Amino acid sequence: MKLSFIGLGVMGYPMAGHLKKAGHDVCVYNRTTEKAQAWAKEYGGSYAPTPADAAQNADVIFVCVGNDDDVRSVIFGENGALSATGANAILVDHTTTSALLAREINEACIAKDIKFLDAPVSGGQAGAENGALTIMIGGEPETYSNVEPILNCYAKKTKLLGPAGSGQLAKMVNQICIAGVVQGLSEAINFAQRSGLDADAVIEVISKGAAQSWQMENRSSTMIKNEFDFGFALDWMIKDLGFALDEGDKNNIALPMTKLVDSYYKEIQKNGGGRWDTSALITLLNKK
Repeated sequence: MKLSFIGLGVMGYPMAGHLKKAGHDVCVYNRTTEKAQAWAKEYGGSYAPTPADAAQNADVIFVCVGNDDDVRSVIFGENGALSATGANAILVDHTTTSALLAREINEACIAKDIKFLDAPVSGGQAGAENGALTIMIGGEPETYSNVEPILNCYAKKTKLLGPAGSGQLAKMVNQICIAGVVQGLSEAINFAQRSGLDADAVIEVISKGAAQSWQMENRSSTMIKNEFDFGFALDWMIKDLGFALDEGDKNNIALPMTKLVDSYYKEIQKNGGGRWDTSALITLLNKK
């Protein structure tokens, strides 16, 4: 199939690479042209100077950029993808955005006879590189069925969860869970260390029981070493939790833990740690 991929950040770059390695005809666009050129050289695909040029004649257009404003720019802006997307093509947005934006894009696509899926991902940079992402999807069943085999190029699990916007709501659920787990893990490691225990040894044993989690398996050792210069930046986590808190306020849904952890992340961000991994929550406890 002829595919376009818009956005070659730490996630999009390897995701687009998996599509090309699977044998698809892939044209990429990135705001920084040098990165698009590097991708084309590495994977043998092509690159375009604008989102519209990338989307021209594509069967499926994938978007994976930073935030709502970035998505609006590459889809609706001057030379945006939607201006050149043909009828019956499919637009898939992998960016984590507000559910409101997902519904807005869906309405714009319907007006042009274009199919749309909001499809935020979970699994981080490692998941993208290893083709092991989880993808939460909103949209129509037929559209999902048509795209599912392509998504499997870089996903270990995909699931349609309802109409447009459902994928973004599910991603909010995902981030709420992560926030609570990381805060609990931070307190547990800090407790172990201050109680005179070997934190690594404690984690080794409890990770085989009911306390086990992805965060424990993948982040506990670096948290113990105070290493945070990698992974999913807490700047992005603050953005994501903001979407969840806005939805909670709008629908009168209590999110007390999420609000608390969000305030902790903002404290770290204010002190210059915005690019640290989300596991940096433990740094606040280390100071006490």
